[in-house]
Parts: sequence; structure tokens; C-alpha cells
Amino acid sequence: MAAGALPAGPAYGFGLYVHWPYCTRICPYCDFNVYAAKDRDNGALVQALRDDLARHARWLPEHPKLGSIYFGGGTPSLMAATDLAALLEDAEKLFGIETGAEITLEANPNDVLSADLEGWAAAGINRLSIGIQSLDEAALTFLGRDHDVSGAREAVVRAGRHFPNHSVDLIYARPGQSPAEWETELSEALALGAPHLSLYELTIAERTAFGKRAGRGELVPMPDDDQADLYELTQQVADAHGLPAYEVSNHARSADVQSRHNLTYWRGGDWIGLGPGAHGRLTIGGQRIATHAALKPADYQASVVETEKPVGETLSPIGNARELLALGLRPDEGFDAARIEALTGTPLLNDALETFMEQGLVLREGTRIALTPEGRLLADRIAAELSP
Repeated sequence: MAAGALPAGPAYGFGLYVHWPYCTRICPYCDFNVYAAKDRDNGALVQALRDDLARHARWLPEHPKLGSIYFGGGTPSLMAATDLAALLEDAEKLFGIETGAEITLEANPNDVLSADLEGWAAAGINRLSIGIQSLDEAALTFLGRDHDVSGAREAVVRAGRHFPNHSVDLIYARPGQSPAEWETELSEALALGAPHLSLYELTIAERTAFGKRAGRGELVPMPDDDQADLYELTQQVADAHGLPAYEVSNHARSADVQSRHNLTYWRGGDWIGLGPGAHGRLTIGGQRIATHAALKPADYQASVVETEKPVGETLSPIGNARELLALGLRPDEGFDAARIEALTGTPLLNDALETFMEQGLVLREGTRIALTPEGRLLADRIAAELSP
């Protein structure tokens, strides 16, 4: 394959991401494109999402069926089940949905407790991702959450009755959190029986409420060494409970409940991004196109009406290779170096890779390169140093 040539992206997965930007409250740590839900015109946004999906279908006359659909946010569990159903019906008509496709809805615990879960299932949802974030009352208050610990527990149990394939999100490495506290909290979360956990270290982004507090010296992030200790503890506890990591932050009881949609990202597959601020990656005519939508809901809605196709830029071979490498290092399966080398025209084997292998941070088997468990702690640094 000539340098710069690109294997078909859909061979590595083809998915649909739908961004619902509205939330009942904005969490102080959240760095996503979100807006207060009060007094919003949901109908106008739903129509824009449907029109945008149709616009993508006109732009992509040749495509495989969708293997995954992910409703993220924001808080997509605020969407009406009828709106979810309408979007999924459109997706089936315009693109086709594989038999057994993974269709995920991110949900807040309070919505799981109050919603008609059978209605979600009837709409086509078959997987929930529940943002409980903590099982400590003080931590939930600190994180600005609108549920309590008992509600979080009840939500996970209720979700499991209707959606055997479900995931739980937790945030750790909070300021002042001790290893013993985190071990207790994580063990309690694992005992709830979810087959998948996403465990994220608290990140304090500058533009968030936490970031502003940190800038004023009112909030001090956990030191990096302490975060690393908690990360290692996380792996030990999750492993002991039968949920080993299959990616830097994600744990699954078995391969069949790993996040198929996220694996499409990490494997460098193709996906359509719908909604305010959504990003997509599409392979068209042998070129990798990075699409992006307007951030504000009103601007997004207007753009769908005013433009014939999504806004996007063609990634350069080097830019594409760097992205594939950075994402491909995240899952434990790693990535195929031959795919990177086909884009750059040069071997990936270099002094940095040799050094990381000698240090026990990276494995190479044939053309496949992957991080060791020890290497996961340094994933960003390793990706930067291996990057072409």
C-alpha cells in the first residue's frame, strides 16, 4: 500500500453518536458542550438531529450498516422515548442497523428511577451507561450531583432488571480521597453487579467551575503520584472482582459487554457525529474526513438547514496516523503498526519504542503494538513519544 493510502475506516467499525447537550444542572467538573435544560425547545433540536442524519445519508450513499449507536451528552436520558424511537427509526431507514447492534443511552440515576425503562427498550435502547459518579454522600455533593447514594444504588439495580448490558461511571482521585476510601467505594460499586465500569480520574479543566476554583487556589488537585497509586489500586480491586481493564479507564466482565461503540473510536473506525459540538470521522474516497458541528444548539439547528453537507476537513496522512496511534494505544489489544506505517511511509520502530519495550511499558507482537498494564499509567506520554 502506498504511503498516505487509507484502509477503509468502516472495516474497523461504523457507528452513530448523537449529542444531547441539555442537563438539569451543570456539574462543576464537566468540560463537555452542555447547557441548562430549562425552557429549551426540544422539538427543534430533535428535528435538526433527524435532518442532519438525513443530510449525512445523502453525503454517504455507500456505507455499511450501523454497528453501534450512542446517545451521549449532556443528559440524553432527558429525551422523550418517542424522540429516541424516531431517531432510531430514521437510522434504520437511512443506514440500516446491524442485528445485535449496541444502542447505548447515557442516563442519570434520577432519570433511571423515574423513567419508563420499558419505553426506552421499546424505542430500541439495549444498553445504559449510568453516571452515578460516586457512592459517597460528601463526594456527590462536592461533584454537584443531584442524586444521593441510595438513589445511585437503586438506579443500578433497576437498570439491571431491564438492561442486562449496562455500565456504571465513577470518578475517583478526588482531592483528599484516601486509598482506603476509594477501595471501599469501588468494592461497593462492583458489588452492584454491573458487567461494565468506566472509572475516571477527576480532571480539572480550566474553563469549568472546578477549574476556576483551582485558579483561585480554592481547590487543589490530587498530586500525580497519589493519582498513580489510586490507578494501580483500581486495577487490583477490579481484577479481583472479575472486571479487568480492557482499556485505560474501562473494565468489563467479558468481551461481549465491552463498549462496542468506544472500540470503534479506539480502533480508528468511522462514525457519524450528530448534535451541537459533535465530532465525526468518515472515510470518503480514500480520505479521512473529520467533521464537526456548531457548538450552540441554535447555531447547530441553523447550520443543518443552511448547508447541504456537514462541515469537515480532510486529515493529512500524518495527522491521521497520529490520531490512530493515540487512540489505538488505549485498549489492551493495541493497534496494527502496519496501518500507521501505510500512512507515513516509514517504519514505526524507533528508539523510543525500543526503550519503552525494554522498560516493560510496551509489547510488540508481529506488527501489533500494545501497552502493558504498567504502560497504561503513561499512555499519553508514550503516545506523544511514538507519534510520527
